[in-house]
Formats: sequence, structure tokens, C-alpha cells
Amino acid sequence: MSQGTVDSRRTRLKRPAKPRRGLRTVPSAPAGPAGRATFVHSLRAEWIRLRTMRATLYVVVATLVAGAGLATLNGSSAGDEYAAMSAADKLMFDPLATSLKGVILAQLTLALLGGLAITSEYGSRTIVSTLTAVPRRGRVLVAKAVVLTAIALPTGMLTTLGGFLAGQSALESSGAPYAALGDPGAWRAVLGGGLFLTLAAVLGLAAGIMIRSTTATVTTLFATTLIVPALAPSFPGTLANWTTKFWPPSAGGQIVTGYRDPDLLNPWPGFTVMAGCVVVLLTAAFLTFRRRDA
Repeated sequence: MSQGTVDSRRTRLKRPAKPRRGLRTVPSAPAGPAGRATFVHSLRAEWIRLRTMRATLYVVVATLVAGAGLATLNGSSAGDEYAAMSAADKLMFDPLATSLKGVILAQLTLALLGGLAITSEYGSRTIVSTLTAVPRRGRVLVAKAVVLTAIALPTGMLTTLGGFLAGQSALESSGAPYAALGDPGAWRAVLGGGLFLTLAAVLGLAAGIMIRSTTATVTTLFATTLIVPALAPSFPGTLANWTTKFWPPSAGGQIVTGYRDPDLLNPWPGFTVMAGCVVVLLTAAFLTFRRRDA
């Protein structure tokens, strides 16, 4: 038998290799514009990522509980103390701020959600695959901000509405002055408070983009939203007055008050200060996000 006959027989008897188990062929993306990720794709990916993140549910529930729970506790305690107040304190009694005390804690929880929306990706290194799929970093950032707002806005509105209703009910039960939704300033406090909480979430996103570390971002947000406003009155001289009046969380928080303190900003000017600071920080975060390596 000739060598050529043997080679041809071996060729006929050779079987094609079987594909390895567990692997499957993934078709490549079509070339050209049809294969590029659109903004809708980025929105869908960010929505799935944030919705399936375990911390999202915890933060939303904690925010709602803080709004209604603290409003009920604060309304009950303030109502019990109202009868023993002096005449001057009774004139300054603010049913709106009393029932919306939960906003102080809720701004921190939603700010943490905003920070985790980006720092969780840096911690797990999924940011590399995200930027590989969508190289346009501006699109990634805008998609994150839009999806975060879509979660934070209804959460914030429900928090302030629930806090208002629970707090005013507690005040009414204890015999203290209370407000109804139709009273002057009530809807402004409820709707403005929801917008304020949404800004807090976007502030957390901006901080997370610039800091990257989850631990450092949480520490920074905790100091920004709670520690600095609490310590501001003890600062020396002009610094105390400026910080109490213009510190963004303090200024923005005036949106939920009814009593006008002459030493503080009015509700909407204070909210504008908060919004302007968030825009500046988000712009800085965008520039940082574009120039820094993943």
C-alpha cells in the first residue's frame, strides 16, 4: 500500500474535534453603528446593576423607615414638651421641621446609595468591563446619574410625605400645633424635601467618583452631612456663622422648615445653594472621571 493511500485513509477517518463542554459560541457584535452600545443600553445596564445591588434595597427601606419613624418619635416627644415651653419657644415652634426631622438621616442614606453606585464597581473591578463596553465615559456617568435619580426621587418624595403625615398625626394626638397639607408651606416642604434628598444622592455619586474608595466615601459623606452641621455653631466667629448659613446640607435643609430664622437662608435660596454645589461637584467629578485611568 502506497504512502499516499495511507494518508488519504487517515484523512477520511479523522473526526472533527468536539467542542469543550460548558463553552458555547458567542456571536460577535455586528460591525458599524448597529453594533455600538447606545445610551438606552447604558441606561438598561445601570438600572440592572443598581437594582440588583443588595445595598439598594437596604438603603431604600432604611430611608423610608427613617422618614416615618423619626417623624413619629419626634412629633410625640415635641408634642409632650409643648405644654411646658415658654411663650417665646411656642412662637418659634415649627410643626413642619418637627415632622421632617427624618430628612437629616435620610440625606445620609441616599448619599451613601449614590456613592455605592460607583465605588462598588471600583471595589469589584467591574468598572473595567463597563468602560470597555462603553468607552464614552460621559455616557456612563450620565446613565448612572439618571438611574440614581429615578430611584432617589420617588424614595425621597415618599420619605417626606410619610414623615409629614406621621409627624403631624403625632403632634395632633399630643395636643400640639400641627399642619395639614393644604397649609402654607406644607407642600413646599414635602416636595422640596424630596428634591433635597435627590440632590443628596447625586452628591454622593459625585463624591464616589472622585474618591473611589467605599470606606473613604462613606466617611466623607458622614462628615459632610452630619458632623460638620452639628459642629458648626461651635466654630470660631465668622466661620460659625458662614458654615451654619451656607454649608450646602444645612442650607438645603431649610426647604423643610416653616419658621423663618433671620440668621439662616430662606427655603428656596438655601435649596439653590445646595443645588449649585451639587452641579459644581458633579462637573468636577465628570472631568476627573474622563482623565483618570480605571
